[in-house]
Amino acid sequence: MEETISLRDLFQLLRKRLWLIILVSIIAATVSGVISFFVLTPVYESKTQILVNQAKNDQQLYNTQTVQTNVQLINTYNDIITSPAILDKVIKDLKLDTSAQSLSGQIQVTSAKDSQVAQIVVQDTSAKRAAQIANTTASVFQKQVPKLMNVDNVKVLSKASIGENASPVKPQPLFNMAIAVVVGIMIGIGLSFLLEYLDNTLKTEQDIENILDLPVIGVVTNIKDVPKPSNVSRPDVAARVPQRGETYGS
Repeated sequence: MEETISLRDLFQLLRKRLWLIILVSIIAATVSGVISFFVLTPVYESKTQILVNQAKNDQQLYNTQTVQTNVQLINTYNDIITSPAILDKVIKDLKLDTSAQSLSGQIQVTSAKDSQVAQIVVQDTSAKRAAQIANTTASVFQKQVPKLMNVDNVKVLSKASIGENASPVKPQPLFNMAIAVVVGIMIGIGLSFLLEYLDNTLKTEQDIENILDLPVIGVVTNIKDVPKPSNVSRPDVAARVPQRGETYGS
């Protein structure tokens, strides 16, 4: 016998297990909030911009081909910036206790499409150190480019600075908690369906008709225990057994 579940049955199931869904969502949001606020270390971000532009003389014209060449060079420069040839000197200048490979994971070089401006983005647990790494990387790269590629077409457009109230870019507690609530709802719904699937008991006469395909001809209701009546004696009337020779009422 095939069982079909209607949309109405699904809503009834979710309504019956609504407490479970809410409980799981609250627990997930609480755990996410505690981890975001008290466990994860704040990470700060700092950016510096470099301009890739060919040096021109009086005979050289500024044309589209020159711009396109500079744009293509940015892709090559992206790899050079995160290479040990640059980062080893950055680590030496700033006296960082890290490796070039580890520092490379903190640096990201981005550029807009068909743009000669590239951004060096650095993330670190210290806002001051992030700005220092960004500025030093750009400075070292500018000095090393003529030696590596025999060109001098890189200029630092803007340096990284530290704001008065630097705020971390991650973690984002509210965003993490919102995601945790969504995940908690999904887990709660999944648990609701699982518990309903594992529950094979018959609770109502409707369950008997649906599962056993048998008509219900009678229902035995639950009768609560009826308290036994207690004999309350009047305190002012004392029961006395009549003595020999006495009659009631005398």
